Amino acid sequence: MPRLAPHPPAEASSSLSSLTQGEGTAPSPRSPPPFPPPLAGEGQGGGEGCGEGQVSAIIPTLNAADTLPRLMGQLRAAALVEQIIVVDGVSSDATAAIARAASARLIAAPRGRGIQLAAGADEASGDWLLFLHADCRLAPGWETALADFTAAPEAHSRAGYFDFALDDTAPAARRLERIVAWRCRVLALPYGDQGLLIARGLYRAVGGFAPLPLMEDVDLVRRLGRRRLARIGAQCISSARRYRREGYWRRPLRNVFCLSLYFAGVPLDRIVRLYG
Repeated sequence: MPRLAPHPPAEASSSLSSLTQGEGTAPSPRSPPPFPPPLAGEGQGGGEGCGEGQVSAIIPTLNAADTLPRLMGQLRAAALVEQIIVVDGVSSDATAAIARAASARLIAAPRGRGIQLAAGADEASGDWLLFLHADCRLAPGWETALADFTAAPEAHSRAGYFDFALDDTAPAARRLERIVAWRCRVLALPYGDQGLLIARGLYRAVGGFAPLPLMEDVDLVRRLGRRRLARIGAQCISSARRYRREGYWRRPLRNVFCLSLYFAGVPLDRIVRLYG
């Protein structure tokens, strides 16, 4: 794993069906990749505050076979994670096979992160819900940070997010990490690629994820509000593939433009076409 330079801390209506072998889109005939062993500090220790078996991890997927195995390996090794739910938008690759191999609860939902995240939350049994993107991995120490977060007296009245990091050694990646830290600290706007840890009761109290095709993360954190958001104290390392492909200036500027349109009330179906 590339060494990451430190950055300043930042303060559906469609029916679902469980996927079983032979149902839905057939998985790729190739065997799913093995789960990489956890790195030093991953999935080890911690768990005392949260208690073993109280977190349901929820991952929306669509053709995520290239990135999903590492995250699944981390979650399987974590004592505090009692349940892994993969909500698949009917992938055409080996995503479903990878989820089955990891003994995850695999359900199908219409494509769209808002719809998929809401579907996963409805199926979760844990007292805590941990929403993660399939192309991320968690930095060493994440399990202890989660346990500490959930053990705090005010834990059930706030939601936690990870510090944003990218798996790229380029200076542009460090610059973007600093911008995201500023956005979280000043604007109180963590995005979905930073993960979200929230108590089931608080999630239900604020209405959960709306079945939106885009901006589902912004919609939820705005309903939570600044006072109910806090850093978890560990990094969520996202794939930099899209930034490398589309550019470290072009993609963030497009994201800001789409966010501005959303705040201005432009219909989401129009924003989705611009977002790509």
